[in-house]
Amino acid sequence: MQRRSRGINTGLILLLSQIFHVGVNNIPPVTLATLAVNIWFFLSPLKPLLGSCLSVETCYQQKDWQRLLLSPFHHADDWHLYFNMASMLWKGINLERRLGSKWFAYVIVTFSLLTGVVYLLLEFALAEFMNEPGFRRNCAVGFSGVLFALKVLNNHYCPGGFANVLGFPVPNRFACWAELVAIHFISPGASFAGHLAGILVGLMYTVGPLKKIMEMCAGNFPSPVHYPGQQYYFNSSGYSRYQDYYPHGMPGYSEEVPRDYDAYTAGLSEEEQLERALRASLWDRVNDFKSIWN
Repeated sequence: MQRRSRGINTGLILLLSQIFHVGVNNIPPVTLATLAVNIWFFLSPLKPLLGSCLSVETCYQQKDWQRLLLSPFHHADDWHLYFNMASMLWKGINLERRLGSKWFAYVIVTFSLLTGVVYLLLEFALAEFMNEPGFRRNCAVGFSGVLFALKVLNNHYCPGGFANVLGFPVPNRFACWAELVAIHFISPGASFAGHLAGILVGLMYTVGPLKKIMEMCAGNFPSPVHYPGQQYYFNSSGYSRYQDYYPHGMPGYSEEVPRDYDAYTAGLSEEEQLERALRASLWDRVNDFKSIWN
């Protein structure tokens, strides 16, 4: 199948540059796998966009329910992929470290399906209440709904502080709503219902019953707590390790003091990390071109 974009995929190049800038070994396994799956489906899509995007008409009326699985992992173009996966990179490092890899994988799968279901319900409700059948045909694609849900989780676990939204400081607990509005001022073609669906799924997990339902369905599956036996540690040199961790050490073994995540992120907010990452990637590309011409 032909790729949907032509020429040089600058967004994909920047994404790969950013991943290697962070260091593959510094990215937890589920986050890395999520990045890899999205990149793979961008390079080798299972279906064209019109065959994978999600809408009430295609899913409910035409019974094409496989779109619930396909739509989060397909992207419209390389920049759509870049901005979603750059955001996933930082959210994934933070949340997977906090929740553990198995539970984080469970969250990703659940959120991917639920954001699609909630999106369909929102579009159906809009079509009915506004008597506008066009909402049934609105077709959404991409991982951004899941990212909004993860943003709610991230803000829930880190409630203090402020996020920078269009240059304005916004308390973290309101950041998702501010970003929802800001994105649709900047990019009116983005799926408002898709992003709103992500926020609602995140709230279902943090203040609603979703987390308890997931725990009941999981049975003996590990619950979302810090793993006492395994942790990721990061430092500013880019080195990481995945190791056994004993809070009080082991007899006969000297223990290196764990370095916290803030050392790796330099205390920057997620938005500041993304801005710095983009600058670093662009600067790396400029230096590469200079070295070629010199």
